[in-house]
Amino acid sequence: MSKFGPTLRILGLLLMLFSLTMLPPIGVSLVFKDGQIALFGAAAMLVFGAGFVSWIPTRRQKRELRIRDGFVITVLFWLVLGSAGSVPLALSSQLNISVTDALFESISGLTTTGATVIVGLDNLPKSILFYRQQLQWLGGMGIVVLAVAILPMLGIGGMQLYRAETPGPVKDAKLSPRIAETAKALWLIYLSLTLACAFAYWISGMEVFDAVCHAFSTIAIGGFSTYDASIGHFNSVTIETVAIIFMIISGMNFSLHFIAWHNNSFKHYGADPEWKVYLLFLAGLSLLVSLVLVNHGTYQVNEAFRKGIFEAVSIATTTGFSTSDYGTWPTFVPFLLLMSAFIGACAGSTGGGIKIIRMLLLYKQGAREIKRLIHPNAVIPIKIGRKPVGSKVIDAVWGFLAAYVLTFAILMLLCMALGEDPITAYSAVGACLNNLGPGLGDATFNYAGLSDGTKYILSFAMLLGRLELFTLLVVLSPSFWER
Repeated sequence: MSKFGPTLRILGLLLMLFSLTMLPPIGVSLVFKDGQIALFGAAAMLVFGAGFVSWIPTRRQKRELRIRDGFVITVLFWLVLGSAGSVPLALSSQLNISVTDALFESISGLTTTGATVIVGLDNLPKSILFYRQQLQWLGGMGIVVLAVAILPMLGIGGMQLYRAETPGPVKDAKLSPRIAETAKALWLIYLSLTLACAFAYWISGMEVFDAVCHAFSTIAIGGFSTYDASIGHFNSVTIETVAIIFMIISGMNFSLHFIAWHNNSFKHYGADPEWKVYLLFLAGLSLLVSLVLVNHGTYQVNEAFRKGIFEAVSIATTTGFSTSDYGTWPTFVPFLLLMSAFIGACAGSTGGGIKIIRMLLLYKQGAREIKRLIHPNAVIPIKIGRKPVGSKVIDAVWGFLAAYVLTFAILMLLCMALGEDPITAYSAVGACLNNLGPGLGDATFNYAGLSDGTKYILSFAMLLGRLELFTLLVVLSPSFWER
């Protein structure tokens, strides 16, 4: 017990904190009188009880966390919270879904994937709809980072957790001298963006409830909606424009927002190479998709650009909102969009995928190898902006890409072995590994029709994508457990 005591203590504390997330849905149920107070009350007590049982025997076991502890706690936290988050979904008589489906939905929400197994969202109680959106909002910045802002007050250091959770190839830089201050600042920015997005949706024509719910999933780059038709339900150019703007903002590295907030200046955005490539990538993809839709006569010009830009931004940032069935578009387009999700958003954002900065480094490394063939003796450093990038970072990026491709191939073959067709397996694994959500084939609208075995594989893919492979894979490796 002494070896795992501090880990169980922290997990117990976090579970007890997580039980408090059942309170807002209870408030929503009170307002809309949808009869779900008992459901969320029971779920809160069960989750709190599980946390208390884990915490009480280990409450006095305190020591500084090591890097190894950070990896274990981060992985266990997502697994345990994925299970805890599924409790109200599994207990709900309104949803009437299996434990497997409830777990899938919960993990999809917390990892901001947005893949759903629930059909008939339009008729569900408001409190359940709110809870799904809230799961994504909490997962967006990482519940672990939120906990890091709180745990120092409980006498627990949090830098190891932050290093294990933060996405991107470079994890050593702190944005402020103390990690707790960093986490609080990031959450303040995150909350401010959410409020701004909700207000923009509201003045654009959404009801307050829908505005808040969609702001949750927009800023989280999640993609859950309160309607089966997603953003397309509103059929509003203004609402779609708001979604595009905030999806783009949320797909940026939050350290850029932090610096803008801290220095009260936006100059550094233009100096960031990843930000420039990110915007060029979205603009180029949007233009290409729109022109293909025009060329094939899928829509008239205005409609083609409206739908093309929205779907390109939504999928490339790995949000997953939709305004149309892009699976019926010319075959080239849906596969192009899915491939764009592999690239994904910026490092340090709420988006998924390999990340723009890694793709930029891979491009620069490839260009350097070509130059070396021409000039074998030349010393050609790889730079991001004016800063040279060390060989360790380049090696890590290549290692990440190799692991990503291999993991994708293995998971896709496993899904096919369980009976899924190639298009469904390819798109579903890609959508879940990249935390995108909508796929193709049987996964175009929802994942309800897939087998339970496939859903567990896809849940694992979501966790891999959210933790950027290595955080989870390192814990599964035998060498990690060697003394």
